[in-house]
Amino acid sequence: MADREAYPILSVEEARERILGYVSPLESERVPILQALGRILAEDVVSEMDIPPLPNSAMDGYAVRFADLESQPTGEPPRLRIVGEVPAGRVRREPLGQGEAVRIMTGAPIPPGADTVIRFEDAAVEGEWLLVKRRISQGRDVRAAGEDVRAGQRVLARGTLLRPQEIGMLAALGRAEAAVVRRPKVAVLSTGDEVAPLGAALKPGQIRDSNSYSLAAAVLEAGGLPHVLEVAPDEESALVARLRQALGLPADLILTSGGVSAGDFDLTKQVLAAQGRLDFWWVNMRPGRPMAFGLLGGVPLLALPGNPVSAMIAFLLFGRPAIRKMLGYSTWELPTLNARLREAISRKDGRRHYLRVRLRSTEEGWEASLTGDQGSGILSSMVQADGLAIIPEDCDHLAAGSSVSVLLFPPPPVLGG
Repeated sequence: MADREAYPILSVEEARERILGYVSPLESERVPILQALGRILAEDVVSEMDIPPLPNSAMDGYAVRFADLESQPTGEPPRLRIVGEVPAGRVRREPLGQGEAVRIMTGAPIPPGADTVIRFEDAAVEGEWLLVKRRISQGRDVRAAGEDVRAGQRVLARGTLLRPQEIGMLAALGRAEAAVVRRPKVAVLSTGDEVAPLGAALKPGQIRDSNSYSLAAAVLEAGGLPHVLEVAPDEESALVARLRQALGLPADLILTSGGVSAGDFDLTKQVLAAQGRLDFWWVNMRPGRPMAFGLLGGVPLLALPGNPVSAMIAFLLFGRPAIRKMLGYSTWELPTLNARLREAISRKDGRRHYLRVRLRSTEEGWEASLTGDQGSGILSSMVQADGLAIIPEDCDHLAAGSSVSVLLFPPPPVLGG
């Protein structure tokens, strides 16, 4: 059995540092570029072509030779003969002769010999003649070849987060696929005789398995691929069997909930200590102090508390950063903002508290109000919350109106991962 005295209580930062020390970015895989959205590029992307490949028109108008505009008699508007048209997607290979103009559409290649575009609104047409109504500078509204990207240029660097604009650039380069860091497989396991799977009739003293689903959803939001395992009862052989199943996936990270306190039936930490390596057991925070981490079969295992709020908050602080690092992200911190408390807060246990709060924007700035009972089993308090007010370890009392830092919950992925 794990000896509590052998595992000192860690700060949140110490626990996170230890966990992140065991994980690294995963290997790469090639995926269609739309599947690469929100992921980290695993290679430099170098252009094989100029973009645009040819000089082209930035506006609808007329392609002309600037020298012809300068050679007109003083005081008279330049007159040029219209000799053709170049729509977008077509190329005029015949050079433009002296005194000639070609009607051209936005994006169409500039004909040989032309170097300037006259916009429609700056010209008048009399039959086959173009009259230029105002003075135009040379090269106006002509996009140069390679104006956006040059052949041989590194356009996207390894480690880049692929947003819609990067996906568009990959498409502009003709890339149908991208090499990105592989998404980690995360085994999710709830434990305890009191936990009943969805669809099963509840026995006296049992509760529904909410942890498997809230944690699996959180894994999806973080970018991982969750694999929900069957609930493990409070039997060592059953727990070992489920953990072996996780290793066989093979999982890159194992998340368990329950079985990490100091009771006789808290088996998760005992199995981890006996069959793997238990790195730490306690974190100086509330909720979520009894939480274990270690290695099982070389795979990081994060044993979260069984109470649903404790499990979710501990995942946000420790599990999510681990997944983001595996995905190749260089930063994994959630955003924070400062807000004023609506009510006073008292606490004297020396732990860092994470309080569920609802935020409201006011003329004086953000205002944070508690979502009610802060018990670690009150899941509805998470539903009502926008984030977590962070109360430092050395703070015994905060008066109403005090400023606190609020850790914001991440938004859910629109497509559900």
